[in-house]
Amino acid sequence: MAEAANHRGNVVVIGGGVAGSLLAKSLQFDSNIVLIDPKEYFDIPWTDLRSMVEPTLAEKTLIKHSEYFSNGTIVNSRAIDITATEVLTEEGGVVPYDYLVVATGHDVHLPRNKTDRLGQFKQDYEKIKSSSSILIIGGGRTGVELAGEIVTVFPDKKVTLVHKGERLLEFIGLKASTKALKWLKSKKVEVLLGQTVDLDSVSERSREFKTSAGTTVSADCYFVCIGKPLSSAWLRDTILKDSLDEHGRVKVDDKLRVRGQDKIFAIGDITDVKEFKLGYLAQKHATLVAKNIKLLLKGEKESSLAPYKPGSAMTFVSLGRKSGVGQLPFMTVSGCFPAMFKSKDLFIGWTRKLMGVDP
Repeated sequence: MAEAANHRGNVVVIGGGVAGSLLAKSLQFDSNIVLIDPKEYFDIPWTDLRSMVEPTLAEKTLIKHSEYFSNGTIVNSRAIDITATEVLTEEGGVVPYDYLVVATGHDVHLPRNKTDRLGQFKQDYEKIKSSSSILIIGGGRTGVELAGEIVTVFPDKKVTLVHKGERLLEFIGLKASTKALKWLKSKKVEVLLGQTVDLDSVSERSREFKTSAGTTVSADCYFVCIGKPLSSAWLRDTILKDSLDEHGRVKVDDKLRVRGQDKIFAIGDITDVKEFKLGYLAQKHATLVAKNIKLLLKGEKESSLAPYKPGSAMTFVSLGRKSGVGQLPFMTVSGCFPAMFKSKDLFIGWTRKLMGVDP
């Protein structure tokens, strides 16, 4: 039996986020698979902002790796090096691989266990609940959606959003960002565009914040919602040091293999694929790479591998529970349609079903 199992090949997945968790689940009965992740759970990231105002929701949005991944090995550690045949972990572990998938996404340091992560959501909820005024720094997707969640649950809170850009949601069309601004203003959110806040000059005890335009914002608490760096800096000390572009993204071919590597793939936000960096596209990466690795493990030819087709320009931004804006390939939509598509339950039920856990 042991000899037969060895023919299935050793597959190592680094990162237990949206892409890595689905890939591990998909390959667990086709390979000897190891999932390397510092935390013991999969966090559905696009639900985090709602969990901050409704912490009981997080019970459904945090899924322990052991719930969906029953036929493999979980290594709760951080990968620190990659060689041609092995992955080295922070605790000194050495994990051999025949095929490797890098799915480390963004550099977000979350608690190791689910209980502590639930505690974070509870802490954020209490901070928002006990504050009469709240400052949000950053007007991208995270800042806009957090503002929407807060004013929906706590309509009496004074919310101020400061954004360095000349418009909100700069990654999508002007029409969508204009509609988001109009919605926020209708909920009495004060939006200050073209301004920044010096984060080095503030602390958790700060109650007054001065913007680059000289505006003073009074707030009982604040949340920083600016872009998080990719978790790729560590790769510069590995055999993939020449596989990163100028933005720190991993260069991949049309099969999502790291360029110049036959046995190493990369999936999710960390790749240089020209498309929106969204959860459902990361899941598409995982599904395709799982299919291709299964073919490779069976000894299929290179020509049998499926190529990846980048996703179209489509994304949705929630504005509370009953509204939103959406960017489709040829049009912008707003109101109840994007809300029905995303805002209502944030795909929680669908994601849990995809991961094979009870809804």
